[in-house]
Amino acid sequence: MQTANVNRLTPYLFLAPAAIVMGVALLYPVGYMIYASFLDWNPSQRIGEAEFVGLRNYTKLLTDEAFRESFFVTLKFASIVVSLEMLLGVGLALLLDRNIRGMSTLRTLFILPMMIAPIVVGLMWRYMYHPTVGIFNRTLKSWGFEPIPWLSDGSWAFASVIIADVWQWTPFIFILSLAALQSLPQSAMEAARIDGANGWQLIWFVKLPLMMPVLIVTLLLRLIDAFKVLEVILVMTNGGPGLSTEILSLRISRTASEFRELGEAAAMSNYLLILLMILTAAMFLYNKAMEARAARLRAAAEADL
Repeated sequence: MQTANVNRLTPYLFLAPAAIVMGVALLYPVGYMIYASFLDWNPSQRIGEAEFVGLRNYTKLLTDEAFRESFFVTLKFASIVVSLEMLLGVGLALLLDRNIRGMSTLRTLFILPMMIAPIVVGLMWRYMYHPTVGIFNRTLKSWGFEPIPWLSDGSWAFASVIIADVWQWTPFIFILSLAALQSLPQSAMEAARIDGANGWQLIWFVKLPLMMPVLIVTLLLRLIDAFKVLEVILVMTNGGPGLSTEILSLRISRTASEFRELGEAAAMSNYLLILLMILTAAMFLYNKAMEARAARLRAAAEADL
């Protein structure tokens, strides 16, 4: 009996040192940030010299109009870019999931944008949006249209950063969606074809439900990333004009570096962390339901064959 218990515990004992190191490395910075959010702390002080102010940073942010505007801009930006990227990425994966000549080259070309550093992406799009020498306004001028204030008008600037983000990160959705498509069980496809399903019915009732667990994880990863995007918007617009493109990560960076309010910046980060934790929990619960549905579909397909 004792030997059986030792054998059962042995793998955990070997894993324990690495798990402890990883746990400390992951949790210590989070704990440090939570502690800092209760302080009136600026970069000229050591953290031990900062005044403890309790929840003052959190309550102050609730009445801070600039913070609320940044929070709203972040929600709008993340929801729009992730929706567009999911639609385009999954659509492209469904379109290119076939064996035709040159398809592997085409797939490689599609994933090039996500390999470029965000700073370079921001600079590249900023020059393309330039009011006089940028390619977009030069093209519009050659066609006889008025130039567009891509980055100097609030609405156009917001649309411009969305276009840049969609261009860079749609390939991420495409890659994961294509991998999910190519790993689907062929038995489910065969069963649907035998039942007379056409192409759209095959996609809507078989492929997408079976892909859903992967798509939900993909959606979650992109949502987390979209809430934290910084470099591209910093380079393209620096949050302007006004506050039209000032997302929360940019506001946090500015509060810490320009306004020198480290405690307040930590409190903003914690608000963002709480929001992402709620989204993650909701996605995992939904993903569990989708995995059960996909398992039922596979079982039904195997029973039909």
